[in-house]
Amino acid sequence: MASSNSAAGEKARVEEHYSKMDAAAREGGSMDSSRVRSESLIGVESDTEDEHPSRAGPAGPAAAGPAANHAEDEHAPPLYSGPASPAHEAALERQPGTAANAAAVAAQKKAFPRYPGLPHIDYRLYSPPLFELSLDKTAIKSMAPYLSATASALANLVRTQATIPPKPLIHIQGNRGSKVDFSVKVNLMPLLISEDPRRRMNYVRCVGRGELALRGGTSKKPSALPEVESSDAGSAIDAWCRRFVEDQASVKSFVFERQVANMDIGWLEGQIRSLVATTGYKGVVTVTFPVTHARVIVQSPDKVNKFFTSVATLFTGKSTYEVVKAVWPFATHKSGDPGRKFAVQSEEMWWKEWRDPVRYAISTKRSGWVTNEDKLEALMEGVGSNIAVVEWGSEYS
Repeated sequence: MASSNSAAGEKARVEEHYSKMDAAAREGGSMDSSRVRSESLIGVESDTEDEHPSRAGPAGPAAAGPAANHAEDEHAPPLYSGPASPAHEAALERQPGTAANAAAVAAQKKAFPRYPGLPHIDYRLYSPPLFELSLDKTAIKSMAPYLSATASALANLVRTQATIPPKPLIHIQGNRGSKVDFSVKVNLMPLLISEDPRRRMNYVRCVGRGELALRGGTSKKPSALPEVESSDAGSAIDAWCRRFVEDQASVKSFVFERQVANMDIGWLEGQIRSLVATTGYKGVVTVTFPVTHARVIVQSPDKVNKFFTSVATLFTGKSTYEVVKAVWPFATHKSGDPGRKFAVQSEEMWWKEWRDPVRYAISTKRSGWVTNEDKLEALMEGVGSNIAVVEWGSEYS
């Protein structure tokens, strides 16, 4: 009984918090809008300006230029809420009556902790109240009724979740038959978050006019309709959240996604495969770039139970909205484009720093992470730099 009262109290506090932020947002102005090409969004990315001065250009998502400057774009680019960076947030926080100002006041009362050696973000946001993390760590999900019934609460959730990045990884595995010889992972999230808040490039974008996306309704196919009326990206977020709340579907879900853009994963994969080949490994090598903590899912609550919801979904379908995304660029442009600048450092520089730690982990047949401790040993003790061909044993032992 006590736990039930505690959960109810927590829910009430969360609802009160979002209601206050919504009231402040209605009194304030709207966020700036900008444009970005959806074609620039690819796998994973990151790099710094100093390593390629000849390719230097303006920082931030605006560096890509308006989509109107690209003849290949068939449609006007989607609106987005502007860089969700500390620099931009600081400007909004100084405007009384805005949602950002209300959030800043609340943050002053309870600042989030800083952990030396880790990017300066609020890690508490990865596990908000009433959400559960999926087993594969790719998504958090909530069926809290207030998020499906209150547009302001959902909109503020989106804006808050946009301030933290996904966690992109490299997973390298080698196997011979059923035997796994090595399986190592490297965390790439630090490559998305500059130490200097003024150089952070992340932004939020809404689905644009004519862009195919899941926009509600029972069809499982992306569509260019319906559209929402909005004067800027900030109001577009609010409008989509209202449409979701007003949707009368028995089962509905709102999916907010974090993406990594402009990382040259093809080049990285090639370097990794060449490195493994130098160890004399003859098995099957798999190199993948999974992205965890990439989705925030809000689903309407079970009206009766999970079985009822499953049956309703089977016969009537689920109304799904995938119309808002947070983009965390590794770089301002794709590899090879002029004026490319990096959030932290280039693929080439990152590989120079991590090549020996990765080689050492693979040659010692590790199953686990390659961490900063491996990097320190490589820098301080030369670990991994002089490894020749490895004795892998019989082919299918």
